[in-house]
Amino acid sequence: MYNGVGLQTARGSGMNGFEDDQFTVGVSKKHNKAILEHEHKRQIHLKLAILEDKLVDQGYSDAEIAQKLEEARVNLEVAAAANEESVV
Repeated sequence: MYNGVGLQTARGSGMNGFEDDQFTVGVSKKHNKAILEHEHKRQIHLKLAILEDKLVDQGYSDAEIAQKLEEARVNLEVAAAANEESVV
């Protein structure tokens, strides 16, 4: 408590007295390769799910959808690998 204002103790206030980024100023975080790879795979899966919905709406058979999804998966994985190599 300062000049009669504020809490008498920090107990139960939910405050520890530190800001979240107080000690990390100027420190850059390194990206975890496994997390980035997982995010890329998730993006590919999302694009394939959207494509599958479009193909179903257009009336393609299950066999045609499976074939087109496999082709799209290969193309997306190749593009992602090429993009990853260009970044490194």
